[in-house]
Amino acid sequence: MGVHVHATVNGDNVEFTCPEDEVLLDVLRNRLGLTGAKEGCGTGDCGACSVILDGRLVCSCLVLGAEMNGKKVETIEGMADGGTLHPLQQNFIDHAALQCGICTPGFLIAAQALLRKNPDPSEEEIRFGLAGNLCRCTGYDKIVRAVQAAAKEMRS
Repeated sequence: MGVHVHATVNGDNVEFTCPEDEVLLDVLRNRLGLTGAKEGCGTGDCGACSVILDGRLVCSCLVLGAEMNGKKVETIEGMADGGTLHPLQQNFIDHAALQCGICTPGFLIAAQALLRKNPDPSEEEIRFGLAGNLCRCTGYDKIVRAVQAAAKEMRS
């Protein structure tokens, strides 16, 4: 037996049945084919699986898939507008703020959530806003610079 779920994912209505104990990350990846969110730790410590659930940044490894019933989910797959990258995505490329790519979707989603709340964050506010995301390759300076540049571009 499972839970029947109706939700909106990246603007599309979805409907599926999942086991009561299946986490949102697995629903997104295995049921909906949205593989952008990555499992880094499975304990909510790394941010690689970050998504926006009803306007709130969450680690999808800590949320049950059934909890998305009636809610809106935003993933990295919904960030670009067709073939046009979101300013955050383009600035991550332009500022070499990614290497292996495991953490990148989570950082982008976390940065998007941050800039929605604060379109003109200081460096300290960016670092605090991204503190739930870990990167083992780039360090954080390039990521912070990319978010600063994207914020400036999005404000103009």
